[in-house]
Parts: sequence; C-alpha cells; structure tokens
Amino acid sequence: MRLVVARVGRAHGIRGEATIELRTDEPQQRFRPGGTLYLTAPVPGLGDSLTLRSVRDHNGTLLLGFDGIDDRNGVEVLRGVLLEADVPDETGEPDSWYDHQLVGLAVLSADGRRLGEVVAVQHPPAQDLLVVRRSDGEQRLVPFVTALVPSVDLAAGHLVVADVGGLVED
Repeated sequence: MRLVVARVGRAHGIRGEATIELRTDEPQQRFRPGGTLYLTAPVPGLGDSLTLRSVRDHNGTLLLGFDGIDDRNGVEVLRGVLLEADVPDETGEPDSWYDHQLVGLAVLSADGRRLGEVVAVQHPPAQDLLVVRRSDGEQRLVPFVTALVPSVDLAAGHLVVADVGGLVED
C-alpha cells in the first residue's frame, strides 16, 4: 500500500536538494538512498516516481536529493508535490494505526452510545488529535491518548471515547 510520507518544500542550495515537510513518523525507514518515492501527480519530464540519491539532516530539516535533479531549478518544479512510499498494510506495532484506518470509525461513549464519526486526524507537535463530527454536524477535537480513547476496534468499526464532560458532548 502507498501512503503520503512528505511534501516537497523549497530548494536548498544549488545542487538539487529539497527540504521536505514530513508526513511520517518513520523517516529513517521511508527515506533511504536508492529508495523509490512516488508522486501523487505526474510532473512533466519526471514521470510518476523518483529515486532518492541522498538523504541528510540539516539543522533539523530533512533534505532529499533525487536522481536526475541536479540543480535548484529542478527542485522548484517539485515544490508542493506530495510524495508517497510503499508501506506495509499494518503498522506492526500494537496500539498504532494509520490515519486512513481511523477515519470513518464510529465514535462511541463508554456505555455504547454513538457520539459521532472520526472525519480526520491532525498531527500538531504536542499530540495527535481526532476530528470527530457529531450528528449535529459540529466538529470536536479529541486528543488521541489512551486515557481519552481507551479502545480502538478496527474490525468492529468503532472506537470508544472516555466519559469526560465537554469532550464530545456538551
């Protein structure tokens, strides 16, 4: 399966390196020299995939170099493009899920009442947030931590939110 792992940012230097905005928790596994990344939309002259030439950290920013892109102008063509990588269907870790597995799950209260549906997952710096749309259309943000979301059951298609006043219900 392919998932978005980065968005290409601005060019860095003159040798064809690009800054990237990470969209993965495992950059060391997703970005390796010789690896292939796929473009979500083909770029004229480049096709639909790129081979990584180089990967390096520059003061906390990951820089990628690609085969066939040797200058700043080549990188600018890619700016804003989303990059995908082949990933396993399962994360391989207990209590760890991909965003697309969570979106669409029913949100239940501790006593089994339907409170809404997960419509998105946000990844701000502090912790992941589930975007829950209630039946009245209002959206609430629920911190995705075990204390507040004690149970996720992908097979049953739901997750349970702890009974905390104001979290999902008023």
